Amino acid sequence: MAGFSQDLRYGFRMLRKNPGFTLVAVLTLALGIGANTAIFSVVNAVLLRPLPYKDSDRLTVILHGGSNPVAPASFLDWQKQSRSFESMGAAENWGPNVTGAAQAEKLWALRITSGVLPMLGVQPILGRMFLPEEEKPGKEHEVVISYPLWQSHFAANRDVIGKPMTLNGEVYTVVGVMPRGFKFAPFWATKAALWAPLVLEDKSDDRGGRSLRIFARLKSGVTLAQAQAEMAGITARIEQQYPGTNKNVTVLSLKEKVVGKVRPALLVLLAAVCFVLLIACANVGHMALARSAARQKEIAIRAALGAENSRLVRQFLTESCLLALFGGIAGVLLAFGGIRLLVALSPADIPRLDSLALDARVLIFALGLIVFAGLVFGIAPALRAAGLNLTDSLKEGERGSSEGISRNRMRSLLVASEFTFALVLLVGAGLMIRSFLALQAIDPGFNYQHVLSAVVSVTGTRAAEPGARPIFYKEMLEQMRRIPGVESVSAINHLPLAGDVWGLSFQVEGQPVARPGETPIAAFRAVLPGYFRTMNIPLLQGRDVSDADILNSPGVVVVNQRLAQQHWAGQDAIGKHLAIGGATNPQWLTVVGVVKNAVREQWTEPAEDELYIPYLQDRSYMTDPGGPFSYVTLVMRTSGEPAAVAPVVRKIVAGMDANAPISEVQTMEQVVSEATAEPRFYVLLLGAFASVALVLAAVGIYGVMSYSVSRRTQEMGIRIALGARTADVIKLVVGQGASLALLGVGVGLVVAFSVTRLMARLLYGIAPNDPVTFAAVVVVLVFVALLACYIPARRATKVDPIVALRYE
Repeated sequence: MAGFSQDLRYGFRMLRKNPGFTLVAVLTLALGIGANTAIFSVVNAVLLRPLPYKDSDRLTVILHGGSNPVAPASFLDWQKQSRSFESMGAAENWGPNVTGAAQAEKLWALRITSGVLPMLGVQPILGRMFLPEEEKPGKEHEVVISYPLWQSHFAANRDVIGKPMTLNGEVYTVVGVMPRGFKFAPFWATKAALWAPLVLEDKSDDRGGRSLRIFARLKSGVTLAQAQAEMAGITARIEQQYPGTNKNVTVLSLKEKVVGKVRPALLVLLAAVCFVLLIACANVGHMALARSAARQKEIAIRAALGAENSRLVRQFLTESCLLALFGGIAGVLLAFGGIRLLVALSPADIPRLDSLALDARVLIFALGLIVFAGLVFGIAPALRAAGLNLTDSLKEGERGSSEGISRNRMRSLLVASEFTFALVLLVGAGLMIRSFLALQAIDPGFNYQHVLSAVVSVTGTRAAEPGARPIFYKEMLEQMRRIPGVESVSAINHLPLAGDVWGLSFQVEGQPVARPGETPIAAFRAVLPGYFRTMNIPLLQGRDVSDADILNSPGVVVVNQRLAQQHWAGQDAIGKHLAIGGATNPQWLTVVGVVKNAVREQWTEPAEDELYIPYLQDRSYMTDPGGPFSYVTLVMRTSGEPAAVAPVVRKIVAGMDANAPISEVQTMEQVVSEATAEPRFYVLLLGAFASVALVLAAVGIYGVMSYSVSRRTQEMGIRIALGARTADVIKLVVGQGASLALLGVGVGLVVAFSVTRLMARLLYGIAPNDPVTFAAVVVVLVFVALLACYIPARRATKVDPIVALRYE
């Protein structure tokens, strides 16, 4: 212990004696360790921590194809027949309006069966959860609220249980308050602030209306594979009885559903920062080697006085670990700021970032990095000290050496490795940048500039009455057209990219009737007149929806280009007929227009069939006052900044009905920006890490070449004295440095060709082994290497032969 304490004190003195080396080494290590700690904190929060529910590894989600909702009758069948699950529940999206308050407000909410919250194992901090009898019609007017809603709407009053809330014009009773930080569901409807009972009694025979997400808890000892096998058998039997209702049903772990999409990208980022750390270690390693060369006489004297090789190795490793500790402390401090920056820059699509923190696991990881870094960059100088030739070192003293790169294979290897890691990082960043540029070049099918959107809901207002909604919406649009700077106004049920997508089956006249389960399905869009003009969606054939397309007029439809080509290839689609409403109650519509394809839910998804039906011709608004047409999404094209008219829009809606909330007010540029936020985030981080790697690699080869030139002063003087030209000296030095860089680049190309295949899921419109990206990165790295070598090469040409020949 006394020896270790002595090594520490001596190490402190040596680092203090060389402040320049210490500062550069600490900053270099801080970059690598800080970046790794920050990214690992994200990986820890998103991928490693269990979900905040009891035995969360047993929680599953059951959906069609792993993503699509389920019909009520299917859920009830599964619930009765399955034996692999301890409990099973269903949830349905709900967007109630808070009415009767000072200001109308739309809430994000879910209707759930009584078994959903108990299966999570999270208890309310006040009150209770739902009872099974509250799933009956007329008994479902109870709500459990979130902690933030309790604070904002009830001032955190602990007497809130039993208090009324007016939702959609109906009185509900608060029966429970969930804990702070509770969120459900973690992959869908993540903003839900309120839960109410889901009544399925009237929908027990509904096998077509897919609106439910199914959650289930596995029985103890039952594996996910066993549950999937059982569900496969159940759904196969139901599919035989009711064709087309139970195809491709998938059981997924809830955690996989939450984080599966982002796992590849986060692991790529973690690998990238590991490369940055390795480059930093290599950089500090050859700095330490150069420093150890200057300490040859000291080491030789200690060895001559009886110091064993193991003691010398221990001393050097102690110094390197001490240096790594200082770099690690600085890195953790950098990680604190880095985490805040990551949260600020991260898109909403990355789940669980609200729990991001430097917890014990992250700090242990940081400590592991410190030990790893200290050993990695300390082992080379330690081994060199142990293998020192005592006699030669004592003879040599402090005089200059004519050592070349061939005698410094370790430093050469470290520099080459830096270029290997830098190339892999730069190729990854280059691929992401080119992929992002391809994303930016996507034509969404509409002009999203100078467009404001907002959702207006009339549920619980006077306009919710049958027949009143069309009048309300038409009057609202008329008033908004009079706003200065507004060029065009219309509305749609769901906005592209930012709204839900409803599927609607249809039948084309003259074509064979599809078998059950194989009926073509199109995205259903209900629009008011002027929507295509407002969004600048080109009308390719026919006409737009008009004010004459009302309930009692002949049914019409506008289709997108893909649907027209799929079903009337080579024909004029105008005047063709298709039916919606199913085989039992078909509603025949005449195609009056064909419009350009537009993006739907995802920015990168290919075009799918779409039907644009006049809102005023859809009968559901007459028969279902609280149904899907209780709201519309406004779209408004302006001549100036669209956000500037938002206050006027709010004032108009409030003036027409104070109980009609307006929500999700955003420009279409914001919508598109959010749709591409995730790849932009990854590009930004990978680009930053690659830039750091490039700088470190350039500094590394510059340092090695500078050191080499300084150690070969006498050699350079002799060469110049013997007639070597300036170009010859530059060629010699640059050639040696370039050979190191090319060695690293060559190995890096082999590694990159293998590693980039893992990025295939993150790329769009570009191959993982894109030759243009690889060639560009090689050119950049070689150029940087040549530039870094040229500066010490020029210095070598300035050597005075007379001085060099006397150099000691």
